[in-house]
Amino acid sequence: MATTEHPPPGRLRSWMLEGLSDMGKGHPHQAAPDTEAAPEHKGQRWFRVMCLTGVDYFSTLGYQPGIAALAAGLLSPVATIVLVIVTLAGALPVYRRVAEESPHGEGSIAMLERLLSFWKGKLFVLTLLGFAATDFLITITLSAADASTHLVENPHLTSTLHDRQMVITLILVALLGAVFLKGFLEAIGVAVALVVVYLGLNVVVVAVGLWHVVTEGHVVTDWTGALTAEHGNVFAMIGVSLLVFPKLALGLSGFETGVAVMPHVQGDPDDTAENPKGRIRDTKKLLTTAALIMSVFLIATSFITTVLIPEKEFESGGQANGRALAYLSHEYLGNAFGTVYDVSTIAILWFAGASAMAGLLNLMPRYLPRYGMAPHWARAVRPMVIVFTLVAFLVTWIFDADVDAQGGAYATGVLVLMSSAAIAVTIAARRARQRGWTVGFAVVSAVLLYVTVVNVIERPDGVKIGACFIAGIILVSLLSRLARAFELRVTSLTLDSMAERFIRDMASRKIRFIANEPDQRDKAEYRDKIEQIRQDNDIPGEDFVFVEVTVVDPSEFESGLTVHGEVLHNRYRVLTLESSSISNALAALLLHTRDSTGCIPHIYFEWTEGNPFANFLRFFLFGQGEVAPVTREVLREAEPDRDRRPRVHTG
Repeated sequence: MATTEHPPPGRLRSWMLEGLSDMGKGHPHQAAPDTEAAPEHKGQRWFRVMCLTGVDYFSTLGYQPGIAALAAGLLSPVATIVLVIVTLAGALPVYRRVAEESPHGEGSIAMLERLLSFWKGKLFVLTLLGFAATDFLITITLSAADASTHLVENPHLTSTLHDRQMVITLILVALLGAVFLKGFLEAIGVAVALVVVYLGLNVVVVAVGLWHVVTEGHVVTDWTGALTAEHGNVFAMIGVSLLVFPKLALGLSGFETGVAVMPHVQGDPDDTAENPKGRIRDTKKLLTTAALIMSVFLIATSFITTVLIPEKEFESGGQANGRALAYLSHEYLGNAFGTVYDVSTIAILWFAGASAMAGLLNLMPRYLPRYGMAPHWARAVRPMVIVFTLVAFLVTWIFDADVDAQGGAYATGVLVLMSSAAIAVTIAARRARQRGWTVGFAVVSAVLLYVTVVNVIERPDGVKIGACFIAGIILVSLLSRLARAFELRVTSLTLDSMAERFIRDMASRKIRFIANEPDQRDKAEYRDKIEQIRQDNDIPGEDFVFVEVTVVDPSEFESGLTVHGEVLHNRYRVLTLESSSISNALAALLLHTRDSTGCIPHIYFEWTEGNPFANFLRFFLFGQGEVAPVTREVLREAEPDRDRRPRVHTG
């Protein structure tokens, strides 16, 4: 609807805003006013997209066995089996349902958004986005820090790279951002290569480890004997495993990104935006395949690392601390293979941030610009890559590239999002009257909420960091909303036949509208309003059309309008429409009338009583307030040419 003429864009601006998308309106790609439309993104095969999420999910093998050994000790394999059961019987069904309910990548946040309206719904979404930002950004910084740890602790490089972990981590984060500045397809290609190589090397390490377990039979008997002596019976082992389970929750980290990158799954040729059944089916394949692969590796790696690595090596300063499988590769396959394994681990840990970056780039533009809580360029990929990379630099610097210090925040973000997903699908199943699924999802929700609460109690820093992200997002969002308060934000305007007839009829004379706040809508209301406008503005006649705007959800920012015309009391012509803001709706109608008739329309108001600041707050929060000056300001920003600007009269 904006009419401002845009100057020819510079080369840098065009490159930065290339493929500017408008996800909030449901269109795959909508060009910016000053950029060419990007070609439609056709998506990738599901197993290629699985590799993009897999660089996050599968890369946890680099540190998960060590975390399990530190948390559960000899019980590590048993605790890992509990984790796998929760993964396959809990998290996987939840996210398969999320993929079905929200097939455009919004995830459980969109499902929960539908439950709340007005500002409370927006604040709730911003809170969940804060935890999502915590999850995804800490994934980027933690993975890069862990990659630099593997690099620094390599036996061949320890002396050379000692005390250089911060610099190395920042370089890795910058390189990740550079890949996404280059293009998304390049990121997927790199992910596929890294996942194939990394999983192949892990197959070799696991096979060799199992061979040593078989040939050195005493390691199993030693382990089972020590396990029985320490815990007594199977029930005690299961009980302790349940208690330590929250510390192993990072092994669940791949599901949220799996859904976030869902729009990049190709699907079927006959998929539609309303029913992308092929994309849903293939995303379920993606989630299931990734979960099964990871489950097999988690059980196998936790077993061989527990029985083959001395317990002291897992502790801080030990050679297996944070790199248990790398330790085994050096120990049983030699330093040459071990170095290759280290390089592969470093590469996939570095690129683990790719799935998180893809998730951020898909998630944030779907909400913040649509709420008016981010500038238009926030829908473009490259500016957002730069923003997220700079934030990742800040987080890395604050945490001094320390993996352990970021673990609590990472786990908190993951668990809060998983809990919200479980609650969302429980509500969806209940509304669909699926009693069995409702009970099952409710049990999963209870388990995940328990794990989340325990994690928060044990590692409260995660909530504090998440709260900082939430506060930052809310503050920036509100400031952006204030900055865009007078922006014309009507995406489309449609008139019914009667409304078109009113405007076409007036175009032969002078087009005069009266802004009316509907009350009783009786004959006296319209008669008195015309008389008041005539006296205030000293104009003759009664050739006016009333315009009445009803505010529906003032927290919405962008929306389309439909204008209806009607004749009341056989005399008074009235245009009615619904909008989130009275001033924006009136400005959009005036500009549309000017463009469709070639005539400059006039609109007449009465001054609103009350304090101007209070009226502005009413406009900002509730879409009402001092309508006349705000309408004029919206028109001034939308149409800089004063001669072509619709006239606003106030008496």
